[in-house]
Amino acid sequence: MVFNISEELKKLPDKPGVYLMKNNEDIIYVGKARVLKNRVKQYFQKTNKSARIEKMVSLITSFEYIVTDSEVEALMLECNLIKLHSPKFNVMLKDDKTYPYIKITNEEYPIIYMTRKLLNDGGKYFGPYTDVFKVKSAIEYIKKMYPIRQCRKSSNRLKSVSRPCINYQMGRCLAPCSGNVSREEYMKMVNEVENILEGNISELVKKLEKQMEEYSNNYEFEKAAQIRDKISDVKSLIQKQKVSNFSENDIDVIGLYRNDTVCVQIFFVRNHKLIGRENYFFNNVEDLEDKEVVLEFMKQYYTSAVEIPSKIMVRYEVDDTGLLELLNQKKNMKVQIRTPKKGEKLRFIEMAEKNAKISLENMYKDVNKNKQALEELANLLELKDVPKYIESYDISNTSGHNIVGGMIVLENGNFKKNRYRKFKINDIFDQDDPKCMAQVLDRRLNKGINEKNEAFLPLPNLILLDGGITQINAVKEVLKKYNLNISLFGMIKNDKHTTKAILNDKNEELQLGNETLKNYVTNIQDEIHNFTIQYHRKIRDGKITKSILDDIPGIGIKKKQELLKKFGSVEKVLNASVEELTRVKGITKTIAEDITKQR
Repeated sequence: MVFNISEELKKLPDKPGVYLMKNNEDIIYVGKARVLKNRVKQYFQKTNKSARIEKMVSLITSFEYIVTDSEVEALMLECNLIKLHSPKFNVMLKDDKTYPYIKITNEEYPIIYMTRKLLNDGGKYFGPYTDVFKVKSAIEYIKKMYPIRQCRKSSNRLKSVSRPCINYQMGRCLAPCSGNVSREEYMKMVNEVENILEGNISELVKKLEKQMEEYSNNYEFEKAAQIRDKISDVKSLIQKQKVSNFSENDIDVIGLYRNDTVCVQIFFVRNHKLIGRENYFFNNVEDLEDKEVVLEFMKQYYTSAVEIPSKIMVRYEVDDTGLLELLNQKKNMKVQIRTPKKGEKLRFIEMAEKNAKISLENMYKDVNKNKQALEELANLLELKDVPKYIESYDISNTSGHNIVGGMIVLENGNFKKNRYRKFKINDIFDQDDPKCMAQVLDRRLNKGINEKNEAFLPLPNLILLDGGITQINAVKEVLKKYNLNISLFGMIKNDKHTTKAILNDKNEELQLGNETLKNYVTNIQDEIHNFTIQYHRKIRDGKITKSILDDIPGIGIKKKQELLKKFGSVEKVLNASVEELTRVKGITKTIAEDITKQR
């Protein structure tokens, strides 16, 4: 469905979270907010904005958001999504050095330190954190409380050390290098540190508070204040963060919320990060318990899913041997289904449930508006019944070349993308949109009526063409050919290229006075236009690729792929500067200059 930004802004929740600004399908900016409603609205208000933000806002066609429990959690998720998508308008947090982590190494005698790199080396990582100073301060204080070794020597080199270093003499290391502590005793201390970093800080805080009290009783108020600040730093550092749960690296998290309809939301955690989510809606399940709905969802979803996680987290116990066997076979290893009862993992499920609730509430708002818009559309067009099936068509070409047609479908007012269809026009070689439109409708109706192709059934109750009276007249002849009495209208735009009115076969303009109806018809016209032009660009760029890039000396398959990966399309490759082109792997200055000559 084409986005109506003003309408979607009204749905924003009064909660923290992450928002993703999009230009068509491309994510161009990721941000976080303490209050999503306030922050996202600011972009579309007439306030002073930098040139970069002004340009970004001008490109926004839609946005998405994910609700979190805190601003810190939103910041963690923002970092993950920026790393995943590399949005063009994000100028911060683009590499693994963005935020620090606390690492406990995987060695015979582990050490603890701050790092900005995540390695698959068996070490335990905690974070990421937002304040480098607090991370360093916390590590320093943990080391004072727990004399973990501080040298970076490997376990093999430790055994060759003849005597302990100065840290042992200062009481800041137990000197495992000299055999002064058993591994069992050392690991007991390390486990206590891990427990603290996982959020269990009560014992540490008690020790600090006791020390603070002693300083205060001795009138050493400055030192007491320093301990107070340490307590604050540790508490701030060890906030529970389920968005970056590094104890889990390959899980799906399933949350459910229901009213008259059920929404199941599934979060995908890969490589320790939340990388995406999907919503699924279910009707007519009033007689099923939540547990049963979740089980039915899992059966349907994982039967067709390409990727199976190592672990699935749900609120309800799942006892279905068939499902477990299916998961194990597809993953080629044992897949665990867990139902956490407390702690971080339960809160992750609660976050999925919270977002399912918001998605369901927004869906209902859309359904109600679509229902109202359909009724108003039927009244405006003087239709006997509210149309259940609507089809819309458009033609796209470049000066009569690479001509394509597009068809979109709406069922009960909602876009049904699985029924969208594309048509390539091969035997018309001039810019004749009415003739092309007639061919597309002829082919579509033939497949449904004569070929009984289920992909083109049922037939529509209403056809809306992106065009005027000439397109309407051309399609009327096709409907006569099949002896069909389908309501047919055109959608026309004004000189500002926005939806103006609906045109009937008498060339009369039917004005869209109501805002709800105008937005609805605009959505339809924008959706069919974008769908068709994207197909046209794909065909066009494919032909340009063969006729231009392949003819440039020095460009083979790999270099062509690198160019398209970098710039996104052949058109953008041709418009790039020599300097930009030479940044692509394998593209020399000579090749870059040859590319620019093709403009």
